[in-house]
Amino acid sequence: MAREARAVKVKIDNVYKEFDGRNGKMVALNGVSLDIAENEFITVVGPSGCGKSTLLNIIAGLLEPTSGQVLCNGEVVRGTGSDRGVVFQQYALFPWLTVRKNVMFALEMRGVKGEEAKKEAMRYLEMVQLEKFADHYPKELSGGMKQRVAIARAYAARPQVLLMDEPFGALDAQTRTQLQTELLNTWERERITCFFITHDVDEAILLANRVIIMSARPGRIKEIVDIDIPHPRTQETKLTQEFIEIRNHIWAEVYQEFLAVRK
Repeated sequence: MAREARAVKVKIDNVYKEFDGRNGKMVALNGVSLDIAENEFITVVGPSGCGKSTLLNIIAGLLEPTSGQVLCNGEVVRGTGSDRGVVFQQYALFPWLTVRKNVMFALEMRGVKGEEAKKEAMRYLEMVQLEKFADHYPKELSGGMKQRVAIARAYAARPQVLLMDEPFGALDAQTRTQLQTELLNTWERERITCFFITHDVDEAILLANRVIIMSARPGRIKEIVDIDIPHPRTQETKLTQEFIEIRNHIWAEVYQEFLAVRK
């Protein structure tokens, strides 16, 4: 199936990244290039230490590449910016603010104030089904609920690109499944450009337009797998023959890289 031509939102251009290690230079990324289209949902899988988070942090502007560059909307990324939002595995909520005020913080950074900010915050909390917990504090929430607040706040900031580094990795299987469904439903409505790192192959396929398979260190793009399964997708999508065939292929490729790390 021919993929619809869309404007490039993020361009990763021959990115190379090395760090100083105890035994000299350690190459984390070696010549990574990728065009991410506007409104596309990209997921990234690969063995631990293959540079997935390093790449995300370079796109976010939290790290600088040793060579190469990343462009967002045609502009070279030089530090963080409001056009890119990040959701990490740890929730990074303000513990002294209520759920509503955590989301309002992102709105106020956009210049939305007062009653308008309160109303808009509730809309984002409804999006993640947490409107009944608007006046609770983070310490009163479960891990999954905290992560939903973090996602609502990220959406409230209206970034053009949402970067997520294993946001469901610390959650139990049932909560993870619930948040996959909510994130998928939200993306199907909002169609924001997403870059999502995960170790869960099923999760990667369910969410993505394309799955990026990274090689063992030094990190390179080993393969890009188009996911042409139609939307809307649900958890039942995982039971289809098409899904199972894609899963088997991606898992085999990832497992090869896992074995390479152990050698």
